[in-house]
Amino acid sequence: QLQLVESGGGLVQPGGSLRLSCVASGFTLDYYAIGWFRQAPGKERELVGAVSRGAITTYYADSVKGRFTISRDNAKNMVYLQMNSLKPEDTAVYYCAAQGNPGFNWYRKPFDYWGQGTQVTVFS
Repeated sequence: QLQLVESGGGLVQPGGSLRLSCVASGFTLDYYAIGWFRQAPGKERELVGAVSRGAITTYYADSVKGRFTISRDNAKNMVYLQMNSLKPEDTAVYYCAAQGNPGFNWYRKPFDYWGQGTQVTVFS
């Protein structure tokens, strides 16, 4: 069974940091591009950032550029989202997802496998 599981969410004050983890079972993450998405209450799900297969390229939404970093640990079959300088508007459920659709604008192509999400709450 192909599965992604996120962890690392929680409560943090503005300016704080969190690191989210995404572990895969049933398949090898190295063969897939990985995206981190988030969805806040009443809002559409948005792509926060993504890393291509082989970590050749990355994409970050303007709202998180310079604050969030995606990294891969293929030996552990894991992907991380390091979130620094968190803001209240970063509050959302965060999901990792995997897709094997290379090519131009790869990060905008459909993601096939999804985790269940982890809650991140940034509060004063």
